[in-house]
Amino acid sequence: MKPVWIIDDDKSIRWVLEKALAREDIAFKSFATADDALRMLSHDTPQVVVSDIRMPGSSGLDFLHALHQRHPLVPAIIMTAYSDLESAVSSFQSGAFEYLPKPFDINHAVELIRRALEHSLHKSGEAQGVAASDILGQAPAMQEVFRAIGRLAQSHATVLINGESGTGKELVAHALHRHSPRAGKPFIAINTAAIPKDLLESELFGHERGAFTGAATARQGRFEQAEGGTLFLDEIGDMPAELQTRLLRVLSDGNFYRVGGHQTVKANVRIIAATHQNLDERVKQGLFREDLFHRLNVIRLRLPPLRERRGDIPLLAKCFLQKSARELNVEQKRFSEPALLHLGAQEFPGNVRQLENLCHWLTVMTPSQVIEVADLPPEWRGDAAAIATQEGGDWCAALAQQAALALQRGDERIMGTFAAQFERTLLQLALHHTAGRRIEAAALLGIGRNTLTRKIQELGLENPED
Repeated sequence: MKPVWIIDDDKSIRWVLEKALAREDIAFKSFATADDALRMLSHDTPQVVVSDIRMPGSSGLDFLHALHQRHPLVPAIIMTAYSDLESAVSSFQSGAFEYLPKPFDINHAVELIRRALEHSLHKSGEAQGVAASDILGQAPAMQEVFRAIGRLAQSHATVLINGESGTGKELVAHALHRHSPRAGKPFIAINTAAIPKDLLESELFGHERGAFTGAATARQGRFEQAEGGTLFLDEIGDMPAELQTRLLRVLSDGNFYRVGGHQTVKANVRIIAATHQNLDERVKQGLFREDLFHRLNVIRLRLPPLRERRGDIPLLAKCFLQKSARELNVEQKRFSEPALLHLGAQEFPGNVRQLENLCHWLTVMTPSQVIEVADLPPEWRGDAAAIATQEGGDWCAALAQQAALALQRGDERIMGTFAAQFERTLLQLALHHTAGRRIEAAALLGIGRNTLTRKIQELGLENPED
């Protein structure tokens, strides 16, 4: 467990807290100024912070702000005099866990610190749950996404998620919902690009009986199904213009009508939208309403494509192999180092989803427990063939593909087999070209006549039909 940080310019306060924490066997670090702690924060993280407000240089609130920017789950206890209660209120608004009025009872202070430690361990466990069960990533860009989820834990704000297809936008939406005050209410997702334009309005807002042909009964839409919870609108950039107008009205006043209805329905729903498109450009092109864009763009999260976080590929691949093995009830496979290096060099246009599908295929199709480059589907061995093409032409690419298939089958003595086929092909073509004249064929091949004769015998090419 990481240490508790004590930040106070009063040496006696630091001494009292240090003695109390040492007695309780709680690790700590002490700082005489918030500036000292800020410098340490750039390369270390506390488990809990106990800080004064008023100090020379940066204040405790300045430090608190920086702490929550970088490590939103770390609880902070703010120490303040009774006369500084206004600052205590400000500290709560800035995200403080608790405040400790001076002069304080040391037993009460230790009790608060213990509560903060328990809170910290619980919250960090939840955050790891987000990363471990839903979204994996050690890359800085993904850590920024995790921090954003932490910052939004108590928020009802509308969120717009940008990212290419397959980057995990719906997983982030799920995490935002599960770590929000609406977690106990429904999470409803709808892909606005996958539903025909004529049906999308009814899907979103529901319809009354007889509203259109086939509407035999009234039906709730996704807004009503998500009441009190979260509505995830995937691929919002493809929403038809007339429905953009209706959605804007809901976001503006919280009311809507069912299709064919005359009674307003109140919507108590948090909107999380996602798109792979550049909405700024679509607004400029007149394809997306600017006012709706600003309504959705309250908080924007960008999910990086997999090619920007190649260092996460081994972590993701291991997780997906575990998942596939669990689903199929088979022993888990693993990648060899060359195979992981090869995957790390791929572009993955389908991003994380494409890697997951590949791992599932390999779990089913790979005969051995260790996955080699040769075990990959032919289209994933393309880079090796491309290198061969650059070095020797298309025939090398074909050779690379055949060799990979032989390795995948588990063939043995591949070098001898392929060398014999190579020599047989060259000899046959040279003899055909010279109409069987061996001296000319040997000269074209750059070998002696005796060598040619010996190879003809070894390869069984004595028959003129060969």
